[in-house]
Order: sequence, then structure tokens, then C-alpha cells
Amino acid sequence: MSTKRVHDAHIKTSLPELHRALIDIVSLMNRPERDVALLERAGLKLERALFPLLVLVERLGPIGVGDLAGRVGRDYTTVSRQVARLEELGLVDRRAGSADKRVREAIITPRGKAATDAVDAAREEMALTMFRDWTLKDFNELVRLMRMLADDMSEKPAAAP
Repeated sequence: MSTKRVHDAHIKTSLPELHRALIDIVSLMNRPERDVALLERAGLKLERALFPLLVLVERLGPIGVGDLAGRVGRDYTTVSRQVARLEELGLVDRRAGSADKRVREAIITPRGKAATDAVDAAREEMALTMFRDWTLKDFNELVRLMRMLADDMSEKPAAAP
């Protein structure tokens, strides 16, 4: 039997457990109480629905509202209203797109950057507690493998059957 077949068979056997782990992680990350706790720890008074948008604008901006909507799994009009709210709060600015002037892009403001910096500090504090008992080797391996998974998912989208 070829090594590739053994490799493929092992992957097929382990995929359900990987899928369950990913569902658990996504489910936990999407819980409203996690965002509320993070915002409280960061000292921010921000509507919970706006929080992921603010972070994505800071990390990926300037970013079009359509791209932002796709990344958070919401419809364009909802995200457009939410980005307008972030703009009202002085956390983001909107401008014509650099590549396509018809596209409106959101970009972080200094006030928005200060807010995401506070979130990052709170997230770091929470992570240090969560990973306290992990070995450095295990933690580094997790980071390496998560990056590889994210990159492969981005570069090699699932092929149609």
C-alpha cells in the first residue's frame, strides 16, 4: 500500500474530529458573552455588533463594505449601517476606494486604533491566562499549524465536487 493512501486514510479518519474542534472554536468565538467580557476588560462601551467590524477594519483596512460583509457573514446593507455607526462614533472614516472610486472603503481613525489597542491588551491578558499551563513548544506548534491552516484555507478553497 502506498504511503499516500495511508496518509489519506488517516486524514479521512481524523477529519470529523478536526471539524468538531473547528465548530467548537467558532461557536465559542461567536458567543456574545465573550465579546462583552472582552469589551468590558478593554474598558470600551461599544455595541457588540460593531466590535468585530472595528477590529477587521483596523486589521485589514482600508476595506470595502462588501468585503467586510462577506468576512462577517452579514448582508451588505446591515454592515453599511454598522460602519456608518462606527463613523459617527469617530472610530472609522469612509472614503472612496483607492482602486475603484465607486467602492466605499472603511479605514481606522486614531480613536479607533486606540480602541483596538485596548482590545488587544485585554485579549492578551485573557490569552495569557488561558495558555498559562501550555508548554512553549505546544503553543508555538499551535500558532504554526493555525497559520498553515488559515493560509491553506485561503489559498486552496474547497474544490467543487
